[in-house]
Amino acid sequence: MSATEAVVFEPLVFRNQDENAERLSSMQEEILQLKKERNAVLLAHNYQIEPIQRIADYVGDSLGLSYQAADTDAEVIVFCGVHFMAETAKILSPDKTVVLPDLEAGCSLSDSCPADKLAAYKEENPGVYVVAYVNCSAAVKALCDVVCTSGNAVKIIEQVPADREILFVPDQNLGQWVTDQTGRSMRLWPGSCYAHVLFTKQSIERCRLQHPYAPVVAHPECVRTVRELADEVCSTEKMVSFCKDHPSDAFIVLTETGMMHRLVRELPEKTFVAGPTDHCACNDCRFMKRNTVEKLRDALRDLHPVIEIPEDIRARAQLPIERMLEWS
Repeated sequence: MSATEAVVFEPLVFRNQDENAERLSSMQEEILQLKKERNAVLLAHNYQIEPIQRIADYVGDSLGLSYQAADTDAEVIVFCGVHFMAETAKILSPDKTVVLPDLEAGCSLSDSCPADKLAAYKEENPGVYVVAYVNCSAAVKALCDVVCTSGNAVKIIEQVPADREILFVPDQNLGQWVTDQTGRSMRLWPGSCYAHVLFTKQSIERCRLQHPYAPVVAHPECVRTVRELADEVCSTEKMVSFCKDHPSDAFIVLTETGMMHRLVRELPEKTFVAGPTDHCACNDCRFMKRNTVEKLRDALRDLHPVIEIPEDIRARAQLPIERMLEWS
């Protein structure tokens, strides 16, 4: 094979295997017992490993999970996700203890927009209206005017006053997609999710040759050339409803591989192909995968590591989230 010849990976195919489902492990059973003892609620982001998703109280996207936890009478929130997600849970539930199984579970997208750099930008551009994708730190949320999700970003941008210049942080690909949908010109912060930008036009075209009748569903954090190949561009929550309502029985899904577990669980009659990259047959986020069943057990047992946010930052970060709810 020549140095320039691409390696063709066989895409991973996910199908319902409930009939062969294994019993819970002793550690999973221990987690469920600790959860009762701690009066805890267990949240698992869509991108978590299947053994964690399987025992979670709620599986979903970061903001939705945080609201679900806030509505419970649990004293402890265990967030199996990444750091900014646990922060969001703390913003909305300041009186609850929030723990994250691994503090090193960060996010390349969130890290691409440090709060000090955003503060300096705002000082140099005092009239700019900052719209922050929820995938950012609490300190960045505290500096913005309104928050959005990938599911409501278009609706939020459409409601920003027409005379205000918008800075969209931190995801330039989502911001570009929103601009395409709304026609609203925005300044885009140069940030991205390292996992989603690994999908390429070439890797998805090769996958489509292997699964020619499967619609392609892509997350808007993917680059434009990939989004243009998709039959649907949407949030992870919308992926579930799109695949449910579509007549096809198979789909190529362009987001982090953990999402396949939820899709198979909720739509057991359908098949899901994890979109490959040029370098791998699947696309796992190394930060999401830092959370393990053992670390989850330890976090519940020790109530550590705990997420703490200075109250002034937490209170200011809550305001743009509340504005988003009003606009939604």
